Amino acid sequence: MALILGIDTSNYTTSAALFDTESVVAEQVKKLLPVKKGDCGIRQSDAVFHHTKQLPDVISSLDFKGRKIDAVAVSSAPRECEGSYMPCFLAGVSVAKSISAVNSIPLYAFSHQQGHIAAAAFGSEHTELLSSPFIAFHVSGGTTEALLVKPCEGSFIKAELIAETSDLNAGQLVDRIGVMLGLSFPCGIELEKLANTYEGNIKVKPSLKGSNCNLSGFQNKIAKLYEQSCDKAYVSAYTLKAISETLIAMVKSLVAEYGELPLLFAGGVMSNKIIKEDILMHFNASFAPPQFSADNAVGIAYLGAQKFLSES
Repeated sequence: MALILGIDTSNYTTSAALFDTESVVAEQVKKLLPVKKGDCGIRQSDAVFHHTKQLPDVISSLDFKGRKIDAVAVSSAPRECEGSYMPCFLAGVSVAKSISAVNSIPLYAFSHQQGHIAAAAFGSEHTELLSSPFIAFHVSGGTTEALLVKPCEGSFIKAELIAETSDLNAGQLVDRIGVMLGLSFPCGIELEKLANTYEGNIKVKPSLKGSNCNLSGFQNKIAKLYEQSCDKAYVSAYTLKAISETLIAMVKSLVAEYGELPLLFAGGVMSNKIIKEDILMHFNASFAPPQFSADNAVGIAYLGAQKFLSES
């Protein structure tokens, strides 16, 4: 029996989670970073400041039930590859190292992307995926990638990049169109509500080169559609359709190359029900519930728990 603390300080969310290896239950607390109205993002220096300010409150909001933690796990970089770095993760790493040193407990570091994949597997109740090869899509404001995920000794999973966006990320498209419509950043939830009010049919042609996608052209086209129609519901629905059709086209291309491996979708954009339903019309795939799709520390805590148990 062990209690593992997970910490994730992504570009837009301060997250902490506890994973109980006996009950196999995860508790999480997270808080969005403040973004000025009308802005589509935040500077890294500001992100580090806000994480440093928010992280103590987020961790102290967890219910430890009088128990001491047995290990701490943290996201230390965006991806598990050489040169992957963002200053915002330093805030979490600094706190995790301090907790580890003061309590003389193990410290485990994983990538933010590994955490997303593990959280999606745990949240969808398909952790068995982590023990054999599968294709994972990580779709967010900072990433639009398809990954060939395989078991890996030590880190438990290793993700090989097999397809990606050549320009704009899906989450960036959502937020840029949302801000154009006057929505609050991050815009995903409000954009989905608007899209649900549109009842017409929409046809979209994805732009792919091999299995890689291009999304920037959609931003220009959608801006023109809004200028011509002033129809927020239509523009919102078109934006989400552009993303879902692009992902469907990417999956078809990858299945042709790698075979029909299991599919797992992770990342904040994949909490969108409209996109999920479109994809499920074509493929049998696993999706995490929204609380495990958007940025969170549950996957990091889960991976830390597996690492701790393997060493016990």
